[in-house]
Amino acid sequence: MARVRQERAEITRQAILDGAAVAFDHSGFDGTSLSDVVRHAGVTKGALYFHFQSKDALARALMDEQFQVAEGVATIEDPGLQTVIDLTHQMAHALRSNARVRAGIRLLIEFGSFTDPDPSPYNSWIDTCHRCLMPAQDRGDVHVALDAYALSTFLVGSFTGIQVTSHVRTARGDLHTRVLDMWNYLLPGITPADRIPLFDPAGSPGCRARLGLADAAPTAATVTATAG
Repeated sequence: MARVRQERAEITRQAILDGAAVAFDHSGFDGTSLSDVVRHAGVTKGALYFHFQSKDALARALMDEQFQVAEGVATIEDPGLQTVIDLTHQMAHALRSNARVRAGIRLLIEFGSFTDPDPSPYNSWIDTCHRCLMPAQDRGDVHVALDAYALSTFLVGSFTGIQVTSHVRTARGDLHTRVLDMWNYLLPGITPADRIPLFDPAGSPGCRARLGLADAAPTAATVTATAG
């Protein structure tokens, strides 16, 4: 019986997070009430308060899970530059298809304007990129003169700005194209010319297959490297 209760409690908790995500994604933190969350989740207020003591606790839970797309990196035997490229496309896909990721990102940006913003989600993704770029730099895939941590910080900031702009302009309909542009412009500056053809700024074939993305056309970075 105890196990059944635990499973039911977890199902309820996930339903609450799903309902909160829909509400926060639509109206932001200030525009969302706990009544909105209850309505979208299909639970009682008592059930909500059993799992989350406040709206702030709900928001924090969604922000904490927003970069879970990077959790699989730890199991990759030989991460590198293509891993980071694929991660940006995975995050782009999640933003387009997963309300919980969208809500987490929106909340993080909103909370970032508060007097006491929490940098830990950004730092977590920066650290993930850094763990991939260090071995890439050792292999000669990233210019040795570059600071891999500073590059990781720049990449996270660039992606954040790109996805916000895409959200405002096209409801993220063009997000994968804008991420492709980002890598086409960046690769010639961070990767030796003879190594650029080894990387696909549109995502690796395996990544595109998992995400249901179309096969990539020849890219500006690849054409430039080949012509050079």
